[in-house]
Amino acid sequence: MKRFLPWLLFIATTFALRGFGQTAFPDLTQQQTYTLHRASSMEKTGGNIDSRAVTPGETLTVLDTDGPGMISHLWFTINDPEPYHLKRIVLRIYWDGETSPSVETPIGDFFGLGFGEYFNWQSEMLSVGSSRALNCFFPMPYRKHARITITNEGKEPIVNFYYNIDYRAYAHPLPADTLYFHAEYRQAQPNHGWTNQWYENGDPNVNYRRNLDGKDNYVWFEAKGHGQYVGVTMSVLQNQDGWWGEGDDMFFVDNDTTPTIVGTGAEDYFLGAWGFGSPFSYQLYGAPVVNRDLAGERQSVYRFHLDSPIPFTKSMKATIEHGHANHRSDNFYSVAYWYQAEPHDPFPPLPPMDDRIPTLQVVGGPGNTGMTEHPASLSPK
Repeated sequence: MKRFLPWLLFIATTFALRGFGQTAFPDLTQQQTYTLHRASSMEKTGGNIDSRAVTPGETLTVLDTDGPGMISHLWFTINDPEPYHLKRIVLRIYWDGETSPSVETPIGDFFGLGFGEYFNWQSEMLSVGSSRALNCFFPMPYRKHARITITNEGKEPIVNFYYNIDYRAYAHPLPADTLYFHAEYRQAQPNHGWTNQWYENGDPNVNYRRNLDGKDNYVWFEAKGHGQYVGVTMSVLQNQDGWWGEGDDMFFVDNDTTPTIVGTGAEDYFLGAWGFGSPFSYQLYGAPVVNRDLAGERQSVYRFHLDSPIPFTKSMKATIEHGHANHRSDNFYSVAYWYQAEPHDPFPPLPPMDDRIPTLQVVGGPGNTGMTEHPASLSPK
């Protein structure tokens, strides 16, 4: 029996990974058989300059390792004086020698910081701790190879980029049906609403508009193949007064032309209620940034479906309305997280770096006419 024990423990860990209920945390009462490794920015000579400088345009490889294995934790912290550097630094992850990354997102957005500014928040999978500590606990298995890079698309050098990446090496191959972690950034600056002629969201010309097929919804991600969606982080810069979150979430699974799953409003999907009221962050859901419902204000929200990932066998599109039936024209910035079999379809190109900087848009409507700037809401930190 003893000679089978390591293999049985590996299988048990794999089942925990697939179920997501324990976020791939192993059974602490059982002896683990993987070997744990760390890729870090430590000074190779043993000195104390344990970071990397990254010049403009430079790509730094922070992990390059063979499998089979699984990344269990990412930790980064950054010293970069350039405003909005969280939008200018791009994180990419590649599995098994692929040329199209399975993760491609501004580094701040990956950690839920969609405005390019730091704030503290916590969840089961992602957190930002004091001070400017970026942490990820998504399990990321790979069969043959894993490579992680960061690229400085800013105009100034990153003075200090610190990183610790913990990963397991397995003695046995991963099961053939193991799914790979993916994360994709998208934005709309702005979403283009179909009208700016209203005084409040409940106006009859808005309230009785129908949207049964999700046309013109904001798209979190689209994928082909088979896998499961596990969540999203999203930030909203309001271009107009009033509550931004009247839009319903809509999920299209396996080529459905009408939504397979439909919600009742943004705050309901993100598991708050009545416009959130005040900031909160819990293990699977939250709204860590909540402000007044006025043009120029900002909101950040997240939800993780670790209780029931949404599976797809052919395709999936995850979307949300921007206002009821897409009447509003606010700015959305998001990262969707999912697991799927490779290969994956290439992601849409990242917006140019300057276009990723949150900027108020003149779209008309309540609180917006003629507005070009709101310094209190957009000052970099």
